[in-house]
Amino acid sequence: MAPDFSPLLAVIDTLLGPSGCPWDQKQTPHTLAEYLLEEACELVDAIRSGDMAACAEEWGDTLFILLFIGRLLERDQPDFLTHAAREAEAKMIRRHPHVYGDASKEMTSIIATWERIKKAEKAEKDDAPQGALDSVPASLPPLARAYRVQAKAARLGFTWASNSEHERKLDEEWAEWLAVRDGEDAERKEEEFGDYLFSLVEHGRRYGIKANAALHRAVIKFLRRFAHMEALARAQGARLEDLDPAAQDQLWERAKRELGSS
Repeated sequence: MAPDFSPLLAVIDTLLGPSGCPWDQKQTPHTLAEYLLEEACELVDAIRSGDMAACAEEWGDTLFILLFIGRLLERDQPDFLTHAAREAEAKMIRRHPHVYGDASKEMTSIIATWERIKKAEKAEKDDAPQGALDSVPASLPPLARAYRVQAKAARLGFTWASNSEHERKLDEEWAEWLAVRDGEDAERKEEEFGDYLFSLVEHGRRYGIKANAALHRAVIKFLRRFAHMEALARAQGARLEDLDPAAQDQLWERAKRELGSS
């Protein structure tokens, strides 16, 4: 059954109407952009949790913001929502010639065709020369953006010839960071640390790891272990912050043992 978004659009129209919500009436696509990012992040968290109820709630919240922005944009282009949906439909058909045509279904060919069509589409919209990496959104989280930039560059052949060659580059960046980390030049330290992070993202990419997802998993693991460590301290009648480092380390190791790799 095709989803019916008309009831949700009716709610938005009421909120924006004469007797609607003053806060909603003051919003613009620009002000709602930050809320869209926030809702998208909450949706990602729900997806990663595997909680279907949370997925439904956060997907609905994200959809609401998208439709809200669409309604506001219709003030300048009355058929914006319909036009945008039709454009997306045409774009997806155009970018899948292996489904809607007779192009190769081999994976590397699919990716190369997608990028070629995407670049051609962008060139049609702008007379200025388009760089191969211009399509990577500037608003992506830095780790995700670094991954996308390096993946696209690699598909164009601009990458290290082997993993061992890149590992030498990683060692080089680490040495450059060590050379400045104890200095007073904060800008230089940030630069070298950033270079090392950038190389580390590429290292993971070469082994099928997305740095953003890997770091998210590491943070979740730390939070679970830390919460368990706090619970262990409370069970002993103590507050974690009142324990000395040695006692905290003992609780941390116990939390790791009891929770395992989760």
